[in-house]
Amino acid sequence: MKISIITVVWNNKETIKYAIDSVLNQTYKDIEYIIVDGASSDGTVEVVQSYGDRITKFISEPDKGLYDAMNKGIKLATGDVVGILNSDDFYIDEFVIEKIVKIFQEKKVDSVFADLVYVKPDNLGNIVRYYDSSSGFPNRFQYALYPAHPTFFVKRWAYEKYGLYKTDYKIAADFDVMARFLYTRKISFSYLKEPIIKMRVGGVSTSLSSIWINSLEQLRVCRENNIKTNIFKILLKYPIKILGFFKKR
Repeated sequence: MKISIITVVWNNKETIKYAIDSVLNQTYKDIEYIIVDGASSDGTVEVVQSYGDRITKFISEPDKGLYDAMNKGIKLATGDVVGILNSDDFYIDEFVIEKIVKIFQEKKVDSVFADLVYVKPDNLGNIVRYYDSSSGFPNRFQYALYPAHPTFFVKRWAYEKYGLYKTDYKIAADFDVMARFLYTRKISFSYLKEPIIKMRVGGVSTSLSSIWINSLEQLRVCRENNIKTNIFKILLKYPIKILGFFKKR
């Protein structure tokens, strides 16, 4: 089983090495690693190029944003399964993909997801929040609570049949993909109850303005997927998320 892992990046030379190394150090070797760069100018391109042919496919060109870049990567992918690894994130150890493949093979499912932990950017061993991807799934889509997107591995045919990331979303296209695949299309899944990703605290959806934009976009996702909800239910997810700060392991 070939696994395609896609990392999209733009001007992130400081942390992308962690992501790359965590992929290249995996014990499972049938991995196609695709990096899509948005024409970085800070030295990111040189960092990626320093790995030579250990990176399966690398393109660097202007794009229309994060989700457009992800779509480029998916279109380049030839693996049976596709996973997305953000350039700020990295796999928790070298056995992650081996575990994921084993679940696909044993459970005969279309997708697999797991937990992740948030860590401090200046202390990667300091866990500040635990993201429990089960969290009442799938009944909590109405609260915009869903499995951690960076832990989501899915058969490539699902993108081909049910569509790629919608680029008119600024923040919530990952929620849309998972709602479409898991809730509306009901593809099969298996949940690995352990963290497989370390994610640095921060990101595109953490400011107050981004939280509001994200919530409105998630409301749109629910409406388009016939998930009964309202803006108040969606905003309730933030107190629920706070509980993750009290669960470190």
